[in-house]
Amino acid sequence: MAKISSYFEADSVLAQALPGFAPRAAQTTMATAVASTLKKRQQLVVEAETGTGKTYAYLVPALLSDGKAIISTGTKALQEQLFHRDLPTLRKLLAPSKVVALLKGRANYLCIHRLQAAQAHASELTKVQQQQLREVQIWAQRTRDGDVGAISGLPEDAEILPVVTSTVDNCLGRDCPLYDDCHLVLARKKALDADLVVVNHHLFFADMALKDVGFGELVPAADAVIFDEAHQLPDIASQYFGEAVSSRQLQELAHEIKVLYLTELKDLRQLEKAADKLLLSLRDWRLVFPTEPQRGNWRQHAAQAEVQQAAQAVEDSLTFLVQVIKQALGRSKDLDNAYDRCIDGLAKWQLLMDTQRTGYSFWYETTVRQVTLHQTPLSVADKFGGYLNRSDMAWIFTSATLAVGEDFTHFTHQLGLYKAATLCLPSPFNFAEQAVLCMPRYLPQPHEFSMADKLVEIVLQVLEVNTSGGTFVLFTSHRMLQRVATLLAPLTERELLVQGSTSKRELLEQFIANGRAVLLGTASFWEGVDVRGDALRCVIIDKLPFASPDDPLLQARVEDCRLRGVEPFMRVQLPPAIIALKQGAGRLIRDAHDQGVLIVCDQRLVTKPYGGLFLKSLPAMRRTRELNDALEFLKALETS
Repeated sequence: MAKISSYFEADSVLAQALPGFAPRAAQTTMATAVASTLKKRQQLVVEAETGTGKTYAYLVPALLSDGKAIISTGTKALQEQLFHRDLPTLRKLLAPSKVVALLKGRANYLCIHRLQAAQAHASELTKVQQQQLREVQIWAQRTRDGDVGAISGLPEDAEILPVVTSTVDNCLGRDCPLYDDCHLVLARKKALDADLVVVNHHLFFADMALKDVGFGELVPAADAVIFDEAHQLPDIASQYFGEAVSSRQLQELAHEIKVLYLTELKDLRQLEKAADKLLLSLRDWRLVFPTEPQRGNWRQHAAQAEVQQAAQAVEDSLTFLVQVIKQALGRSKDLDNAYDRCIDGLAKWQLLMDTQRTGYSFWYETTVRQVTLHQTPLSVADKFGGYLNRSDMAWIFTSATLAVGEDFTHFTHQLGLYKAATLCLPSPFNFAEQAVLCMPRYLPQPHEFSMADKLVEIVLQVLEVNTSGGTFVLFTSHRMLQRVATLLAPLTERELLVQGSTSKRELLEQFIANGRAVLLGTASFWEGVDVRGDALRCVIIDKLPFASPDDPLLQARVEDCRLRGVEPFMRVQLPPAIIALKQGAGRLIRDAHDQGVLIVCDQRLVTKPYGGLFLKSLPAMRRTRELNDALEFLKALETS
């Protein structure tokens, strides 16, 4: 086989077939390193900044190598881009005989059995759910893969989606009468038979941690795993090596049991009573938590007498429900499944009541109606790193943001990648000419109430000069986003796109189609978003993305550092904030012809000693403290 570098030369098959392809030294370097790692089955960590062409740098070696490869991404957007755009092109050129497959988590696939059940008891649904159900029914008649993300009329958090998709708890598996037609089963079969499978990080860890019963054969069957957007892995791995139980899961279980009573088991009145008792105890359970949605320390909250009393009531209700269902086992497959879920829910509930165990962070998060309890390990390095070292596989981790400066220690130590080779590749873009970084003077402190008004003022000044280009305003909290959205809406005639109003995909499509819109977003828009050209000329960031000091997982890690005599700010709090800011800044310049302005509205970037570490990690844009300089740069783009 030809050297991997030959595929990236000016006269290569890629150059001849792909419009605009040009050799890039960093891309060739990365592709060579990836090919070597695949061949030797070693570990490699690569930071490849925007413009390197990292996607082709790992796809080409993966397609040319022997064996089965898994490519895991952090976002559905990149997952779909890889499968629908990049892979078909490269596969046709380099490896037409290779079979590729796309696999998402089960919540992305329509469950035909649950759709039929929802149709049968539609009168039990809310009016919103009934309206959304009609949309799902129409779409279900024409879908081929069952991917609910393709239902364009539904918001990404549509109320109907949990009703018509399955979870590992409520799936009947091989006992389902529609098993042979199941969209998820068919997708998994394709994945197991494929040479290259595109998954996402959540699915990968569900498989690795064997949380998804009946699956767990995908990862062991592979010869290589490539993680793109690998900066997300430490947090996602922690979730899957932990445990969680939510009141929503238990409420859905109770409602499904009530439906079974109303449809199949009408003689079991006690079943409805037991389900109602659980629902009542869960409503009381929500009332012992703060009204406002938040995260908190479960270990501390659990010490309160009223919380213990409410928790015991839920446990008693679950125990009673188990006893009632046990008397009717064998009469319905759905009821048998509900029994298993009750047993599992009760075990998790009891586990999460025992908060005195060490090595974990115990925390809760609430929405308006729900409470979820979590047990998260403080470190996954031993478990994840040990798994990698025991496997006879190649492991590659890449992202535009993995290092702090050029130091990978924070990332590699979180995942136990002590044997991994590292590679840091700079962007080929001319940031000094293409972009300006502005850190405006005379701003309020980020926590001050007047900050929202100042942000609105800056946005309006930008819109005044950025007349034919688009603007992102990125926030670190939903609360600030909503305040600014409320203040800004009556002050501009531009199309204002606010996260949460519809799906992320739809918002981006509207933003690009408009060409001069304003998009307000939080965490999910800081990364995995690729808007090129004039449609995005300015990115405004409200403040440095430090995790909230009230975050219980952060608190537990800080406390763990102190116990070990390590300074927690530099070790735990600063590195992820730097990586997050690099991600947000990376939305601005996406190709060699993009131009624009990045405005970071946080004085700490200049006034605090650690501000220099943030700046050192950002692209080498021209910097200014004067907002007028940035506005002049934008104004000049209008005439260029």
